[in-house]
Amino acid sequence: MAKRRRGSDRGEAREARRAREFERLIDRALATIPDPFRIALSEVAIVVEDEPADQQLLDNGLALDESMYGLYEGVPRTEWGSDWAIAPNKITLFRGPLEDDFPDRAELEDEVRLTVVHELAHHLGIDDDRLEELGAG
Repeated sequence: MAKRRRGSDRGEAREARRAREFERLIDRALATIPDPFRIALSEVAIVVEDEPADQQLLDNGLALDESMYGLYEGVPRTEWGSDWAIAPNKITLFRGPLEDDFPDRAELEDEVRLTVVHELAHHLGIDDDRLEELGAG
């Protein structure tokens, strides 16, 4: 017997619609970032994943039953050398944890913006301790 595809067309369409809505929300949040920082956004890719991978959690000191909203991966600007080839830098937003913890769209948009700013700060060389001092931890 041939295998059948799992899920319905309606379920897939609903999931695709949710993903598009989340991406529009990201676009609106990014549009509110001030110019000096918006320029730095051009140096990173913004990627959306459903959930963090187990290894991403472990690499960031989290247990497998914990989660995170975003992750910066790359070389911070403060560590760039004149003889380095610039490696791709990436900010990943984890849609599942964000949507689960912020079901209200306005709150979700605010948290997406905060998460992008937090991860962009890592790209600019600001660590978590300093972000906590600034109230952006």
